[in-house]
Amino acid sequence: MQEKNQTTTKAAETASLEEQLQGWGEVMLMADKVLRWERAWFPPAIMGVVSLVFLTIYYLDPSVLSGVSCFVMFLCLADYLVPILAPRIFGSNKWTTEQQQRFHEICSNLVKTRRRAVGWWKRLFTLKEEKPKMYFVTMIASLAAVAWVGQQVHNLLLTYLIVTFLLLLPGLNQHGIISKYIGMAKREINKLLKQKEKKNE
Repeated sequence: MQEKNQTTTKAAETASLEEQLQGWGEVMLMADKVLRWERAWFPPAIMGVVSLVFLTIYYLDPSVLSGVSCFVMFLCLADYLVPILAPRIFGSNKWTTEQQQRFHEICSNLVKTRRRAVGWWKRLFTLKEEKPKMYFVTMIASLAAVAWVGQQVHNLLLTYLIVTFLLLLPGLNQHGIISKYIGMAKREINKLLKQKEKKNE
């Protein structure tokens, strides 16, 4: 019964998100193709665009307030202009059943991601209530590690690396590159553990 309710809620959330993002449909489909590397030149193009944006930021060296203001202004312009210009550029009359299905899948994946994030957030608070000492140690250790990395690496470089990785992540998943290297890492760890067990024997 609970699973049925969750499925119904998820379907309702997906439908609501589809309605909200309808004006962005064509742009989202194009972005989806780029992020999933449907063509061989998409990964270098992503890295090139991100590098150009960050080089511009580095050259202009705006203050934090100016940078945030420009970013929010860009979002506002995009939110206003994209629904108006997208149908004229891409042509809404060419919207096919296949495109609608893919748009539905994208919205469904966004809902899943949001639910996962909320789930992790709830688990964190559950850990805080059930095991406060473990929560405290984990949070302090994690935040200290992040603070140390932030101190060692320049803010802009660190942001550039994070943004580049996040934009390349869907393509890496789609082409099985991450699962391949995770599998290799697991095999190496298992080999090391087996060697250690043999030495102990």
